[in-house]
Amino acid sequence: MKFLKKLFKWIVILLGLLIIVLYITDTDYLIKAVRTIYLQGYTTAYLEDYKKFDNQVIENGTPKPWPNHKNYNSVIETESLDVINKSNGTIAYVIIKNDSIWFENYYDGFNENSQSNSFSMAKSYVSGLMGKAIMEGYIKNLDQPVSDFLPTFNEGLAAKMTVGDLSSMASGTNWDEKYYSPLSITTRAYFDDDLEKVMLGLKVPNEPGKSFKYSSGDTQMLAMVIEKATGKKLYNYLTESFWKPLNSENPTLWQVDSEGHDLVKAYCCIASNAKDFARFGKLYKDHGKWNGKQILDSTFVAKSLKPVHSDGSMYGYGWWLKTMGAKNFFMMRGHLGQYVIVEPNDNVIIVRLGHSKGSNKAVGKFTIDINTYIEEAYKMLNK
Repeated sequence: MKFLKKLFKWIVILLGLLIIVLYITDTDYLIKAVRTIYLQGYTTAYLEDYKKFDNQVIENGTPKPWPNHKNYNSVIETESLDVINKSNGTIAYVIIKNDSIWFENYYDGFNENSQSNSFSMAKSYVSGLMGKAIMEGYIKNLDQPVSDFLPTFNEGLAAKMTVGDLSSMASGTNWDEKYYSPLSITTRAYFDDDLEKVMLGLKVPNEPGKSFKYSSGDTQMLAMVIEKATGKKLYNYLTESFWKPLNSENPTLWQVDSEGHDLVKAYCCIASNAKDFARFGKLYKDHGKWNGKQILDSTFVAKSLKPVHSDGSMYGYGWWLKTMGAKNFFMMRGHLGQYVIVEPNDNVIIVRLGHSKGSNKAVGKFTIDINTYIEEAYKMLNK
């Protein structure tokens, strides 16, 4: 019994010392990481982790459900689709044809209204909000310097950085996109309760605007620019600009760093469902129009859906671009295989949400699962 008491005492002392060291070394965000992720049995963020964080509500306005297609759910999943859905933990798979729900299915206890983390699909919304801020005159144009809004970046190469560079992932910062390292800035940004402080500590060692480098930090900085430009919290700006006007069926949540600082994790973390996520894809498919009203400038939409840089990267302003045969897709993409995939010429939108994108954990690159979700959707449509 004495031994157990001594052991417990030393464990408490060691834990106390560890916590003190974490605070001294400014790595106390790891305490939140352990509590919210690692002790839950995960090695990275997961679909329902939003329940462990502070969130702000994004209200919906007048909901307008998607109509069902005349051939609604007339075809079942192909064998290959069924296999990948099971192996990768798909929770939602939806095919929208001619703006009608052609096929939908939900798995693993999730349903059409279940909320799950968007992860980096949120980047497309933030880029859209930049376009909205330009449209409304809060931001002059894509070439306006970031330093006009964030004076920290007004010297050296940082002074050349534009809002367009942030949206197209060409900031030149030293952001390091590592999801599985507890000491990376990406991990710090996910758990730190003062995200602005983390962002303002970035350096710009490379010339902005020259080449694509996938960076969640670019989107986070863009969100801060938009908030400074508009004087509005980003979650409120999303509510008024898109979530309500697009007749979303459900309110949603957007994670913030903490109640005190109240800065959204703009590069990720909108908790919604497949059919409401799909609305943003439809908005861009329809050149920024919704129900006959120009919600977003059509010229900006067109620019967003073309490669920005000449380095071969298939990335526009907040959207991924992919060619398969004669078809040209643009898409929103998230960390664990969250996708809104649009082929405008076919008037097709494919949405897939799930726990994994498979064994390939590549960051900032297309993974093979995307091809399968597209190919099997077209096989179903052509039956």
